[in-house]
Amino acid sequence: MNQLKLVARIVEKSALRYTPAGIPIASATLMHSSETREANTVRQVEFEISAMAAGEISQRFTEIALEQPMEFIGFLARKNRNSKSLVFHVTEFGTHLLD
Repeated sequence: MNQLKLVARIVEKSALRYTPAGIPIASATLMHSSETREANTVRQVEFEISAMAAGEISQRFTEIALEQPMEFIGFLARKNRNSKSLVFHVTEFGTHLLD
């Protein structure tokens, strides 16, 4: 199963664009920061990840304020078929999911 759930903030976003098939695509960079336990040690985890939302949720995705903590749900896929870089494809998000 390929599912990712991540609490993060949008730190950078691009204007809404459209595929040749007319599907709207929203792109952004997400920043995650948290503490977790690993091997009985507290570990600080921070990273940025490229993210995108396609279709119906893309417009709402572009309207998210920068730096607002949100929970994002989706999956990871290659940036394109020849790339080794991953992109987080967001399929659901919201502040209501944080609880």
